[in-house]
Amino acid sequence: MDETTKTGLSMMDEVYGPGFTDSLPAERTPMLEKTVDHLFGEIWSRPGLSVRDRRLLVLGATAALGRADLIEIQVRGALHNGELTAEQLREAALHLQYYVGWGNGTQVNNGVEAALRAHAAEEEN
Repeated sequence: MDETTKTGLSMMDEVYGPGFTDSLPAERTPMLEKTVDHLFGEIWSRPGLSVRDRRLLVLGATAALGRADLIEIQVRGALHNGELTAEQLREAALHLQYYVGWGNGTQVNNGVEAALRAHAAEEEN
């Protein structure tokens, strides 16, 4: 395994929580290879922005797509890492509502709330 792949896998675990990469498929398809090596090994790991900063950018971009499922993944990572509180996430969802359109904003809110429920359930166990 080369250094870029090691960096990418390490960064993925930092972004989404320890052990996240254990859930990746064993077969490295071209898509997975580029995600690990380029996106996480070269982009997310660059200096200049913190993981929290990058996550906020991704939340904004994902909000514009109206993808509650992708918002939920990012929010769960933010909660796991202690980067954002429930109050901050709800405030971000409200703020984005006005910039990404009401329908997409509703999906942002749905993703945030789903992640908050899942996080609360994990903390109970």
